[in-house]
Amino acid sequence: MDFEKPEKPSSKPSLDLRRGHLRRSARSADGILQATSGRKYRLCISSSHLFLDSNTTTPSLLAVVVKRQLLWRSESFFSTSIVGDKPILVRDFIRSALYDPKYGYFSKLSGSVGQLDKSIRFNQLEGRVAYLKHLSRLYKEHDISWFTPVELFRPWYAYGIAGAIMRTADLSIPLKIYEIGGGSGTCAKCILDYMMLNAPKKVYDNMTYVSVEISQSLAEKQMQMVGEVRSHLSKFRVEQRDATDRIGWGDGFPEPCWVIMLEVLDNLPHDLLYSPNQVSPWMEVWLEKAKESLQISEVYKPIQDLLIAKCIKIIGLDEDHASGTNRLVSASRRIWSKAFPRPRRSWMPTGCLKLMEVLHSALPKMSLIASDFSYLPEVRIPGDRAPLVSSMKGGRTTDYDSYLDAKGNADIFFPTDFWLLERIDHYTSVWSSEQKVSTPQKPLKKRRTIILDTSAFMDEFGLPSKTKTKDGYNPLLDDFKNTKFYISVPTHNIA
Repeated sequence: MDFEKPEKPSSKPSLDLRRGHLRRSARSADGILQATSGRKYRLCISSSHLFLDSNTTTPSLLAVVVKRQLLWRSESFFSTSIVGDKPILVRDFIRSALYDPKYGYFSKLSGSVGQLDKSIRFNQLEGRVAYLKHLSRLYKEHDISWFTPVELFRPWYAYGIAGAIMRTADLSIPLKIYEIGGGSGTCAKCILDYMMLNAPKKVYDNMTYVSVEISQSLAEKQMQMVGEVRSHLSKFRVEQRDATDRIGWGDGFPEPCWVIMLEVLDNLPHDLLYSPNQVSPWMEVWLEKAKESLQISEVYKPIQDLLIAKCIKIIGLDEDHASGTNRLVSASRRIWSKAFPRPRRSWMPTGCLKLMEVLHSALPKMSLIASDFSYLPEVRIPGDRAPLVSSMKGGRTTDYDSYLDAKGNADIFFPTDFWLLERIDHYTSVWSSEQKVSTPQKPLKKRRTIILDTSAFMDEFGLPSKTKTKDGYNPLLDDFKNTKFYISVPTHNIA
């Protein structure tokens, strides 16, 4: 058994919140795609531009379609079959590339998420250089894409999450925890360890831990991991299903519970918006395949998808056109955009919006702990909140120039805008309730939320001394500056 009894964490009166720039793992890539013939090709993009202004005449809503052709050399049948005879939204392409039951990245490559054989003994490492050498050796030995923080800092990372739950949970009722996308099961096992060793006996005896996992291979790994401690099995179960499907939640769970999402938001499908210049309205991006060809085209259409439209409203992208800005300013912007057109792209977290809608509907009294990357440097793909598309083979990481290069063997992960996550959380918690009494004068706020850097979260709820090396270097606090925690709990005015 691989667990240690934690010391009692001390409460800190102040939190030092900082923003840093560290990537998920060290990456080296030259941006060149290797074709099957052995020759090297760069991604070729050709586009046709449509400039819209107040004098543009549109025959019909569906008549305005702009195409951007992406010349895409496929290396597998799956990569071309994602886009079939009918156009699909970008979010559907991303969902298939990551989660297709047979060929998706997380379904096909269960080894994409690393699992350590034993915990790292940080107090036996001299410092940063020794830690990085040890980490490099682990990546080579396991030949996987990445180790999640909960794995690298096992069990202390999960113990910090358990400490946060124990600090705020109502222990007079049975504790119920849902984890979305539980990976290898390390978080579940370590939290159950913590409760067994640290919580009152009745809390551990009566608790339930449910992992909602879309990947069959990862679901099996989670059962094996948690099963290392026999007493955990009666409290743990895996439900292999899509957490964004409301039907899978049945009647839901109306009582207080906790939801944990660690590095889930970064892999949720996103939609893409496009505008040919600074003043033209946003259009939604669809993908279509030319007949008898591997050529994929981006097709731009007026906003019609309800989920995209809702996301635009939450973000406020429609405010400029709806507010009727000063005519002189508008005229100047139109002239400038004609003279110096600058296409715009914006990635929309529609997968996050859908998941939060489902969670608030199924679990109306949930408390939420989410952790993810707030910033991703060296992103090559254009657009606000653009993703990194990356694959690893033989210990070498390759970053790609287009999201269309994800062929079931590449990760697609997005930075999380935590301010936007908070807005989505509040929006979906209100509108998923039957009590819609919010007014502009008196908005109905049903959540208390806080956003913390990982270092601040662990200082407050964890045991950061356990991840410190001999010379005082602490990789959990010093190296994960681009990750944050989001905590959201319901207020007392829930109907």
